[in-house]
Amino acid sequence: MTLTQLSYIVAVDRYRHFATAAEKSYVTQPTLSMQIHKLEEELGVTIFDRSKSPVVPTEIGERIIEQAKEMLKQSKHIEDLALINDEELKGEFRIGIIPTIAPYLLPLFLKSFTDKYPKVKLVFEEMMTNELLELLEQDQLDVGIIATPTEQSFIHEVELYYEPFVGYVSGNHPLSKKKMLHIEDLDASNLWLLNEGHCFRDQTIKLCKKHRREASKDLNIEFESGNLETLKQLVEQDFGMTLLPYLAINQIDQQCAKAYLRYFEEPIPRREVRLAYSREFLKNNIIEAFAEEIRECVPEELKKVDKSLVVE
Repeated sequence: MTLTQLSYIVAVDRYRHFATAAEKSYVTQPTLSMQIHKLEEELGVTIFDRSKSPVVPTEIGERIIEQAKEMLKQSKHIEDLALINDEELKGEFRIGIIPTIAPYLLPLFLKSFTDKYPKVKLVFEEMMTNELLELLEQDQLDVGIIATPTEQSFIHEVELYYEPFVGYVSGNHPLSKKKMLHIEDLDASNLWLLNEGHCFRDQTIKLCKKHRREASKDLNIEFESGNLETLKQLVEQDFGMTLLPYLAINQIDQQCAKAYLRYFEEPIPRREVRLAYSREFLKNNIIEAFAEEIRECVPEELKKVDKSLVVE
């Protein structure tokens, strides 16, 4: 029995698909399948029921996988302990990040961080908040970058920055005529939203004073997406409006844009972006350096804010 074999069965349990588990484990599917088969032969049990789609663990398989998670967790602790007293930052650092932050934040600090700490291997994975917190609990991630409070005792949080919401409005939308938006202007029935499960969607709905109807009366299109870039393109085709996180405006050429950015007047709605982690002491040196680099690289206007209208 090896730690590699244990990591493979945990991966299959997570993705419920051998090919996907192999891809995420950076091995070929035959290699992963062969190692799991060897482990099953060694233990004399069947860990996965391969006759079902998606694949599921057997009853004994579930118990073995839970123990495997604990053994992998402890092995990572040993690796981390060996690095605690090392003055030079090095080692693998696994980061989960939500989709409405990743494409806008990562370009700001990645180069400067890797230049300063070339021996730290950053491994990013984009995922929804619920999955991210689950993987933090299982110790499969070192930190997560999120935009909602966790309210879980095992999670520690570090404040990074406060990001305003910005309106992106099509040319024929009534709000395009306003120079500044107010939260009272927002009507959820005429606003493109992300799919359920995205915290940015929930925060947008909380901001809206007018409730969302089943469908807009003004459009014969109803559409929700898991990608903010898709919603931006709908607005640029002269359909409605959406809200964007402030850092997304860095990727919009305002001279050539086919829609209008509209900022909010006071009180400006914002979300708090946080760094979350589950181990209070391990890899603390990398966590501190990582958080500090992000704070240094975001615009000054995101660093200090009146918290009176932070949307959770």
